Amino acid sequence: MTSSASDKKGRKNYRKVLTPLQKARAPWLASTLGTWNVAADSYALEQFLFVGPRGGGDYLRVGIFAGVHGDEDAGVLAAVRFLEELAREPELARGYELYVYPLCNPSGYEDGTRHSRSGRDLNREFWQGSREPEVQILERQIRTLRFDGLISLHADNESRGLYAFALGAQVTQYVVEPALLAAEKVLPRNCEPTIDHFTARNGLIRKGYPGMLCAAPEARPRPFEIVFETPHEAELEAQIAANLVFLRQALEQYLQLQAVGQDL
Repeated sequence: MTSSASDKKGRKNYRKVLTPLQKARAPWLASTLGTWNVAADSYALEQFLFVGPRGGGDYLRVGIFAGVHGDEDAGVLAAVRFLEELAREPELARGYELYVYPLCNPSGYEDGTRHSRSGRDLNREFWQGSREPEVQILERQIRTLRFDGLISLHADNESRGLYAFALGAQVTQYVVEPALLAAEKVLPRNCEPTIDHFTARNGLIRKGYPGMLCAAPEARPRPFEIVFETPHEAELEAQIAANLVFLRQALEQYLQLQAVGQDL
């Protein structure tokens, strides 16, 4: 897909947002996991692996996913900037293998829509026998890599504050709460008792929904699974900053829990 074709159609070019990450001498491994066509346009799903300095034990493997909904730019840009931060400060990833997927819905990103161009909400398609190429590619990665943790970055256009889904391993809530506390220094937390039709407590939701991006159903033990939501209507740079703070704090907190032998 050429940029001129994209311009004529009035869409963003998804490749441009990933260009800063695809430099030949970058300190991460970039991989194209799969390609597909939508009419005359071609798309690819890109993965970036950053391996931090070795910690005290085995590496912890965490997947970071953004742009599952194409109209949520903050998470996409935060994922890109997070990799750039890691290049400058590799200590942030000590003990981690971080697999970053900055743009999981490239056609939706170009169109500025929640759904992919097929009209599907990809975050309702996981582990449902989906035929969507983006979902199939990510499901293969999730099954193969057997992550210790998954963090998804989203934005909610109905929320006035930050909140998170804390799922999977019991330790998840102990990772999320300090990360929310840090992020709310940038944007306020949503402390309403009901958020997105779910019962919430202090910005934490402990129940997910069918089809969301998560570990494979058969995965045992369950990894920690976090969905971090910024308020979509907040200023974009503030959302990006909140995402970055949340990611840094969540990774630091999980590493600390591992160091003290927290029962997962």
